[in-house]
Amino acid sequence: MGDTLEFSDIYQEVKGSWNDGRLRFSKQNVVYKSSKTGKVDSIQAGELNLAQWRRVCLGHGIKLGTSSGHVYKYDGFRDTDFEKISEFFKANYKVELTEKDMCVKGWNWGTAKFSGPLLSFEVNDSTAFEVPLSNVSQCATGKNEVTLEFHQNDDTEVSLMEVRFYVPPSQSDERQDPVEAFAENVLSKADVIQATGDAVCIFKELQCLTPRGRYDIRIYPTFLHLHGKTFDYKIPYTTVLRLFLLPHKDQRQMFFVISLDPPIKQGQTRYHFLILLFSKEEDLSLTLNMSEEDVERRFEGKLSKNMSGSLYEMVSRVMKALVNRKITVPGNFQGHSGAQCITCSYKASSGLLYPLERGFIYVHKPPVHLRFEEISCVNFARGTTTTRSFDFEIETKQGNQYTFSSIEREEYGKLFDFVNAKKLNIKNRGFKEKKGMKGKIDEYSDSDDDQHDAYLERMKAEGKIREEGNDSEESDGESDESFNPGEEDDDIAEEYDSNASASDSSEDGDDSDDASEKKKAKKPKVVKEKKERKPRKEKKQKETGGPKRPMSAYMLWLNSSRERIKSENPGISITEISKKAGEMWRQLGKDEKEEWDTKAGEAKRNYEKAKQEFKESGGGATSSSKKESRKSGGKKEEKKRKSASADKDRERGGGNDSFKSKEFIETSESSSDSDHKSKSKRKKESDDEEEEAVSTPASSEEESD
Repeated sequence: MGDTLEFSDIYQEVKGSWNDGRLRFSKQNVVYKSSKTGKVDSIQAGELNLAQWRRVCLGHGIKLGTSSGHVYKYDGFRDTDFEKISEFFKANYKVELTEKDMCVKGWNWGTAKFSGPLLSFEVNDSTAFEVPLSNVSQCATGKNEVTLEFHQNDDTEVSLMEVRFYVPPSQSDERQDPVEAFAENVLSKADVIQATGDAVCIFKELQCLTPRGRYDIRIYPTFLHLHGKTFDYKIPYTTVLRLFLLPHKDQRQMFFVISLDPPIKQGQTRYHFLILLFSKEEDLSLTLNMSEEDVERRFEGKLSKNMSGSLYEMVSRVMKALVNRKITVPGNFQGHSGAQCITCSYKASSGLLYPLERGFIYVHKPPVHLRFEEISCVNFARGTTTTRSFDFEIETKQGNQYTFSSIEREEYGKLFDFVNAKKLNIKNRGFKEKKGMKGKIDEYSDSDDDQHDAYLERMKAEGKIREEGNDSEESDGESDESFNPGEEDDDIAEEYDSNASASDSSEDGDDSDDASEKKKAKKPKVVKEKKERKPRKEKKQKETGGPKRPMSAYMLWLNSSRERIKSENPGISITEISKKAGEMWRQLGKDEKEEWDTKAGEAKRNYEKAKQEFKESGGGATSSSKKESRKSGGKKEEKKRKSASADKDRERGGGNDSFKSKEFIETSESSSDSDHKSKSKRKKESDDEEEEAVSTPASSEEESD
């Protein structure tokens, strides 16, 4: 048998939902890592004191108990796994894996037993069901009755709201009410937030980005209380997954991000991240509401009673000590501008993308955290609006895609090197590596494994900024090249050339020699042959004056039977007559229908004979020829009407032309359209008429003088 046992697709129940993950048994510990959240549960081998093998809904399960009172349950094992797990436990943990049967009688009366964080309901010494007391949100008592209310989980389709237990009165011990004793046992282990006692410390008017507003943060020993003008939130420390301390790109502000699971709720809105924004210049002197002995005993040197420093540093130190989680800060990545983040857009909102040592985090609207282990591949895509930017796409193993757009082209080299160094699969390069990255990745390590001290990181960052400020003498000469993820330093060939050769944009000399090489032979244009249009089919013209087409057998029968149908069905409508006639025709026998078929055939023969006689007599003039004759006749009439109206206009306009003054004729070089028409029509008139037309205004002028 090997040193370890590993199982995939093992499920852990979390507030009514099944989360899958991986489980590993080793000589030193038992490690379970959730695929959904990346959270790691580690149980030291020396702490194990209970191991039970049980038949559950998802096959078989293991229940593990520790000396500190914690209980862990994992389901999804096969029946054949029992022997090898039992032998491994005996050899390495010195614990026997016992089989425990569950009660399936369906009885609703039994004995309630409190064993650590579990309330076990047993029938005849067999467990019927177990209630994790950490899922209890409220406990109410009544007369001989205790009601347990539970935290709700958004990931479940059906949630258990409450359970009521009837507690019969006890005759043996009258000093303590059994209902109150039951409720005290529940509340001692339940996750019920009760603001009893004073807060450890209070931070006033902190700027919060999600949920938006300014909140007073009261730090209690077991939970965090956000008090705002409109809403209040109580966040247990058990729901905190990760802490992030991220410097803003302007180097004057800091983000402090708290990852929550389950999220805090406000109506239908869920906040998976709590994001606080601090200014680096804001300082604070903090005094904890505890004695120095209590601070030393509780926090073991992580905090002191009196502390002073930057506001963001104080908040991060207090949260780290109370939550007992590591603070994740950006790693070695440094962008084009020297910042540890990249400006981009996600879902039409601008924000900052931080490449971390074990994932990416985007702040702030909406916040997104993606671990490397859940990323299937990444893709560098050309920007949709301009060549000065590109898009960075991340696709997860669950099939979700996140697109961070409008990233400056100068950031491409740094980001590509970072992704390449982390051995991520780059989709548009076809870059695939096996899972053995520098040996083998520890699949059970936490995603924020690297521990960083916030104050130390700040000092290092300030030192780097000072060094970069002294050494930054970079040239701003840039060429507006098109983006190509596969060719960072290579020259870019033209896109539509048939024989594209690489062009060197960095060399400015020998332009005349390289000019001929840069000219590419363009593809010859293909001239498409024009297809000949098919002539339109001429419509069959109707013949006028010819014989009428014969009726079918059904129509002949209908004409003879219509009056009979009306008489049998008084008040029947026309549509109902046709409907009734159709039913009657279908019910007729073959003999009756043959009679009407012979009549229809005789009518058809008469029609063919009459049609032949009509054609021989010269009939059959189509309606189209008549229409054409009508059109031609109509055009002639229109021409006559137009010529008559033109003569009338000429008569009306002639008098006006003859009474124009001499000044008008001399000053106006071009006459109106009507003058031109009248002059062109009078070219064949005599010269005497023209002299009279001109002399008349001249004589009138002399008289006026």
